[in-house]
Amino acid sequence: MEIIGKTIDDAAGETHDKVAKILSLPYPGGPHIDRLAKEGNINALKIAESHIPNYDYSFSGVKTSILYTLRDHLKENPNYLEENLNDICASVQHRVVSMLLKKLEKAAKDLKVKDIAIAGGVSANSYLREKLIELGNKHHWGVFIPPFQYTTDNAAMVAIAGYYKFLTKDFASLDKTAYTR
Repeated sequence: MEIIGKTIDDAAGETHDKVAKILSLPYPGGPHIDRLAKEGNINALKIAESHIPNYDYSFSGVKTSILYTLRDHLKENPNYLEENLNDICASVQHRVVSMLLKKLEKAAKDLKVKDIAIAGGVSANSYLREKLIELGNKHHWGVFIPPFQYTTDNAAMVAIAGYYKFLTKDFASLDKTAYTR
């Protein structure tokens, strides 16, 4: 396995959780945003998109964009949040998924990848699944999406990767520091 891109700040799932907190939705936020977004308009709000080079991501601008947008709208209409919650969730979800897939598409084209698999909590997102399948069909990729019950957390993926590293005695030295993103 080779890491070709990573987030430089918030992860996609963390972004959903932080936006959910701003919207007073329960934790974890991803499932609530996904559910509410199904009834919303993805184009209702203009959400900032980062332009990080290569295959790296930055999602902190999404959170900031929502904070400023809500601040401005709530000044005009104190009920804005309640009246537009579905649209807000749909717009946020669309932006996060479009950013993920834009980088994925670039990496797959550049590296001539024909099979795409997703994992982790965000892989449970119905919109991501739908859009990845569409992109896979467009590019004739093999797309592998885990059953929903295996998408709750990256812990199982990290554990199995650790297991295989253990089997080959691939250990990190104690002077290595953890990468928290």
